[in-house]
Amino acid sequence: MMFGSNQPESGDNKWRSQLDRFVKEHQQELAALAWGLWLENGDKQGTIGIDLQPTPHFVYCPQEAVEKLNNNVENRLQELIGIIEHHQPEVEVLMIGIGKGEVKLIQFAPEPAPQVCFEQVGKNVAGLLDLLEQRMTEAIIV
Repeated sequence: MMFGSNQPESGDNKWRSQLDRFVKEHQQELAALAWGLWLENGDKQGTIGIDLQPTPHFVYCPQEAVEKLNNNVENRLQELIGIIEHHQPEVEVLMIGIGKGEVKLIQFAPEPAPQVCFEQVGKNVAGLLDLLEQRMTEAIIV
């Protein structure tokens, strides 16, 4: 029996690989969205999340909610909380994928920087939200 990348994806983990693929294919737009939302709200709304249920859409994950979840899972998300606290929006994108009762950290440093991505994409936050949610719905089947 072979293990590793040749092993078929289980239904429970399929959303993770689909989300990884989506993020890789849409780094510029996601970086633009993250920067646009940062300009509008800073971190006072929390961390941007991608909730896959019932259909993929963006949400905010308030710091208090992440901390409460961490407490509920016996501090297994402590590393995630540290990453959120040290997030540098001018150089990296940080989002939380939420699906199937699990969370997945999405973190990358786009080239060019998020601010430049926002300028180059040329869409406002509402336009980016609509575009990305439509593309997520097509790319991620949960």
